[in-house]
Amino acid sequence: MNSQALTIPRTSEGVWTPVWTPRLLVAAVALVMCFGQATGALARGAPESFADLADKVSPAVVNITTSTTVETAAGPGPIVPEGSPFEDFFRDFMERNGPDGGKPRPHKSSALGSGFVISEDGYIVTNNHVVEQADEISIEWKDGQTLDAKVVGTDPNTDLALLKVETDKPLPFVSWGNSDEARVGDWVMAVGNPLGQGFSVSAGIISARGRALSGSYDDYIQTDAAINRGNSGGPLFNMDGEVIGVNTAILSPNGGSIGIGFAMSSRVGDNVIHQLKEFGETRRGWLGVRIQDVTDDVADAIGLEEARGALVTDVPEGPAAEAGVKSGDVIMSFDGTDVSDTRELVAQVGNTEIGKSVRMVLFRDGKTETVMVTLGRRETAEDAVPAAINGMEEPQDAQILGLTVTPVTADIAEEMNLGKDSVGLLVKDVDETSEAYDKGLRAGDVITQAAQSEVTSISDLEARIDEAKEAGRKSILLLIRRAGEPRFVALNIN
Repeated sequence: MNSQALTIPRTSEGVWTPVWTPRLLVAAVALVMCFGQATGALARGAPESFADLADKVSPAVVNITTSTTVETAAGPGPIVPEGSPFEDFFRDFMERNGPDGGKPRPHKSSALGSGFVISEDGYIVTNNHVVEQADEISIEWKDGQTLDAKVVGTDPNTDLALLKVETDKPLPFVSWGNSDEARVGDWVMAVGNPLGQGFSVSAGIISARGRALSGSYDDYIQTDAAINRGNSGGPLFNMDGEVIGVNTAILSPNGGSIGIGFAMSSRVGDNVIHQLKEFGETRRGWLGVRIQDVTDDVADAIGLEEARGALVTDVPEGPAAEAGVKSGDVIMSFDGTDVSDTRELVAQVGNTEIGKSVRMVLFRDGKTETVMVTLGRRETAEDAVPAAINGMEEPQDAQILGLTVTPVTADIAEEMNLGKDSVGLLVKDVDETSEAYDKGLRAGDVITQAAQSEVTSISDLEARIDEAKEAGRKSILLLIRRAGEPRFVALNIN
């Protein structure tokens, strides 16, 4: 196998590169962003032609041209030796007569993208990166009509944007479909402005669903329909002519389509665009917990039969704290839907209405409990830090589970910049042959809980280990803080 074919090049800025097309096309792009969504209806055979579908939806697909003012540094001036009698003369001359006095010179930069009309009064969906920082936005229809557009709202988290044009006549538009009904293998069709070749149609199938690329709210549909730079913001249609995705990214070693494209699902897109239209911004639900996935050893340590759910590592002041959620709880169900992992919970909470009271099932102390939580708004939430527990022990070291630990005192807290009220056990050293080292524990970490109980002394930790052994546990769950960030780690105690 050609190893080069398995290499995913990166741009100098990072892994994912927005898929808008500059006027002067630059050839080396490794990974091109382009959100989309997929949907699927009932299984059906391959269509004889996509012509009828293309005729139906193309009037609502648009080319987007943006113009942005950027500054370019002025060229270098004459080189004059330092201390030369002409140094002041040339400096004054360049300030008076040099290009813009030696200051950066502004010039216009243009780029192309795609979009689609979702209402007859002129609302248009595209990608955020297509219109980000644009001074002017021009919309072109297939019939040659051109109108200027204004930005209604954007959401960088999902790379979606909503535009508006003013028109006296109704515009052709397309509707959102249900991407949750899409199935791998369903036919889809992409329409857009690839490489500046406007109103181009490509077709393929849904290759995969539920792809996550880089964000907390990602729900990408993968397709082999040809998508290239300039397709960004364009629609991905199902065979009923409904938009099930917004084309956003491709995976490619050369900047061109190799049959791996991604579209943000309509399940995400429809909700985000609705909020942008109503409020001009997003309003996502906020639970107010820090969480991590439940691993097999963590599940064993807390007596959970199956490794699923979201393990709560911290509960700052907020909705969850008010509902009685505690660090060490496992969120098993949210608003009637089972939670498999943290990514699923984040998406569920983010898509839930602000102010809604939802039922949440927790696993705590070997049994399930139900609490009601009234969600806040993520965009306005502040990172609250829970009050620390008071307590202090005389310093002493002990070697436990491959760790050299000592109680945190006021002096240690000040020396380690832990915060004056910090308590727990400071990890002074980690045996490099131990399981603790393999699981990432390092000197400077602070153990604040063991078996979901606070520890402020070595005797506390030893007692929790003895209790776990008596209960037949193979491992014990430790809550570790590093630079203030919490993380649960399960260590074998046999």
